[in-house]
Amino acid sequence: MAIKATTKIVTPINAEARKKLDIHTGDLVRVWQKIEEDKGKFRLQAFEGLVLAHKHGSEAGATFTVRKVIDGIGVERIFPLYSPMIDEIELVRRSKVRRAKLYFVREQAAKEIRRKMRRVMDAKYPEEETATPVTETPKEDVVAEVK
Repeated sequence: MAIKATTKIVTPINAEARKKLDIHTGDLVRVWQKIEEDKGKFRLQAFEGLVLAHKHGSEAGATFTVRKVIDGIGVERIFPLYSPMIDEIELVRRSKVRRAKLYFVREQAAKEIRRKMRRVMDAKYPEEETATPVTETPKEDVVAEVK
């Protein structure tokens, strides 16, 4: 007699729905994560950003990396796809990209920030020059002072 073992999988998430969730690199997603406030009390916090990478397909250890910019600083979070701490994953916008991993976006963002800083610095100097009146001195006086 062979005893047939049945396994019952109990998870606090709907694994089939997460498996069918179609998240790709380049998508803009909003991830609702449970944050523990006090003992046993949770609140939901949204993290909305660009999906840079999706690793390990739809298996148990699947993860996806989301990047957003807060006050000019890039913040990245790596979320496990099947984490019970993730309440909901919303697809905000779909984009077509030609890469599997969008890690180059980090450098592009840094270049853009440097470019903006240059613009700010260039804009500051002309204002300071126009604020102080420049009086021209005769060249003869300058030569006399040097000697």
